[in-house]
Amino acid sequence: MKTITLLTSFIIMAFFSLSVLAGASHLDHAIQHAETAAKSADGKTVAKHAMEAKKHANAAKNDKDRQIDLNHLGEGIKSLDEAVNEGKDGEADAAKKAASDAIEHFKQAAK
Repeated sequence: MKTITLLTSFIIMAFFSLSVLAGASHLDHAIQHAETAAKSADGKTVAKHAMEAKKHANAAKNDKDRQIDLNHLGEGIKSLDEAVNEGKDGEADAAKKAASDAIEHFKQAAK
C-alpha cells in the first residue's frame, strides 16, 4: 500500500511540475530567445534565435492569459526582423543590438 501511495505522489508531483513549466507565455519565450540572440557570438546564431523569438512573439498576439501592449509587441517584432537581417548579413554587433531592442519592447509590452 505504501508503494502505491508513494508512486501516486510522484505522479501527482510530476504533473504539477509540468503544469508550471507549461505556464510560461509566448511572450516569455520570445524574451528568452531574444536574450539568447543578444548574447550570441556570431550573426547566424543571432538570426537563428531571433527567428525563434519572432515565432513566439507572433503567437503572443493571441495570448489570452495576460494583457499585452500590441504596439510594443509590434516594435519588438520589427527589431527581431532587423536582428535576423543583420545577422544573416554577418553584422553580429548590429544584430545583437536589434535583439536587445526587441527585449526592451517585449518587456514594455508585458507591463
